[in-house]
Amino acid sequence: MSTPNLPDVVLWSIPAFVLLTIVEIVSVRIHPDENEAGYDTKDATTSVTMGLGSLVFDFLWKIPIVAIYTAVYELTPLRVPVLWWTVPLMLLAQDFFYYWSHRGHHVIRILWACHVVHHSSRRFNLTTALRQPWTSVTSWPFYLPLIACGVHPAALAFCSSVNLVYQFWIHTERIDKMWRPFEFLFNTPSHHRVHHASQGGYLDRNFGGILIVWDRLFGSWVAEVERPVFGLTKNISTHNPLRVATHEYAAIAKDLKAASSWRERAGRVFRGPGWQPAPRPGAAAEPAPAPQPVEGAA
Repeated sequence: MSTPNLPDVVLWSIPAFVLLTIVEIVSVRIHPDENEAGYDTKDATTSVTMGLGSLVFDFLWKIPIVAIYTAVYELTPLRVPVLWWTVPLMLLAQDFFYYWSHRGHHVIRILWACHVVHHSSRRFNLTTALRQPWTSVTSWPFYLPLIACGVHPAALAFCSSVNLVYQFWIHTERIDKMWRPFEFLFNTPSHHRVHHASQGGYLDRNFGGILIVWDRLFGSWVAEVERPVFGLTKNISTHNPLRVATHEYAAIAKDLKAASSWRERAGRVFRGPGWQPAPRPGAAAEPAPAPQPVEGAA
């Protein structure tokens, strides 16, 4: 299996990541906006630490994933050549499957336990883009159709990297809504602020990576109207990277221990993050939990 010669776009983008982050920090300091969440040193440090940790863990997870992708690629008789006109098509296809992977990681709790890390900050700035999970092994099944159709694993890795790099700049409050045709087709800071918001009307919306048209097609798009409140519906009060990476897995384990049936255990793992079993006949209804306090804007 010959490997396509494709650039490491993440590596080449690191200087731009650093420069843009510095520009944003300076912009926030010089022209603060009371309506923006802004920066917090501990929060930003946690995000950067999570990002650095994800590089290490992603390298380890790639070993079994590449083995599986390689086996499937060798078994399929199909081949998609890496040419100037096939690369945009592969990017489009990868973005389509990214949409479904991203959506799945919001509606299946065991997948959400991985992705929740990225949503755990109550700030929204370019360092938030670096707050990546350490258990990203959960995404690989969503891209198997591309490998089965003859896309080389290295070409898929390239497309995934382009998607990741694109999404860096949309993690900001410094950019308002953009040119309407661009907003219609592409994911933008406005669309992604909605995705990171914790209000009920904004929850589980705008899953697109590069393109927002998938959300428009599949009914998950919502426009930014009111100011988003960032974070989780039940925020975590820790900057400990290990706890940030594992807190939802610990919550799942706690719920499984308290579950009274296998049906409930399956629901706690494979249903949505907010799923609750139906009350047993004759059982008293539990009081509604008190609203979680939300950190104000910086």
